[in-house]
Amino acid sequence: MPTPIEELIALLDAHDAKPDATRLRARSYELLDVAPGMPVADVGCGTGRAVAEMAALGARAVGVDLSEKMLAMARDRFAGGDFRLGDATALPFRDGELGGYRADKVLHALPEPAAAVAEAWRVLSPGGRAVLCGQDWDAFVVDSAHPELTRTIVHARADRLPSPRAARRYRNLLLDAGFRDAAVEVHTAVFTDEEALPVLANLVEACRTGGDITGEEADAWLADQRERAARDRLFLALPMVLASAVKP
Repeated sequence: MPTPIEELIALLDAHDAKPDATRLRARSYELLDVAPGMPVADVGCGTGRAVAEMAALGARAVGVDLSEKMLAMARDRFAGGDFRLGDATALPFRDGELGGYRADKVLHALPEPAAAVAEAWRVLSPGGRAVLCGQDWDAFVVDSAHPELTRTIVHARADRLPSPRAARRYRNLLLDAGFRDAAVEVHTAVFTDEEALPVLANLVEACRTGGDITGEEADAWLADQRERAARDRLFLALPMVLASAVKP
């Protein structure tokens, strides 16, 4: 039986291989203005896909993650890549060492996202660029026969995270840290088939396990989503926020 970390890696792999996710990563590299020789960090690098892609663009890319298991997987997948153990609020870089900083699906997991953005400021050189990417966990849009229950599920799942609404704060976090030219884009991922079912199942199971809803409610809600997928009537929209800014 797969372990939780193996399940997470499988879910991330499936998501990252989608065309929308590939385009979003490519857009983040554009906003970083990745160039040959540029020292850039991918914070919360996971299994290292973005590090490998930026390295292919010529950057001196470094992946940083808190998980030794993720880093081991990254090193196995991308031999020769530079992957380091580190915390988003205490990065293994000198002041002003980097030209680019990227954090994808990271700040929602931190109790103090502002501390991570302040750390991005510290490690970037003047003119360096920061890019933040992630979903607002309180903004899942799901068509359902149980709209009130859906609202309960979305809010309850969000409230189990340290900073579920960090994405809507990206621009202000960057400005508060001293960055300038802060800009925000929203790229909405839309799912209309059974590929969304694992995401929806994880959403509702977290609420069932946490006691936010009953087992009967969870079963009825997920059965509705499965029936919709079977009839080609499923709809899930997930706004992804992409923010960028420059250190003066």
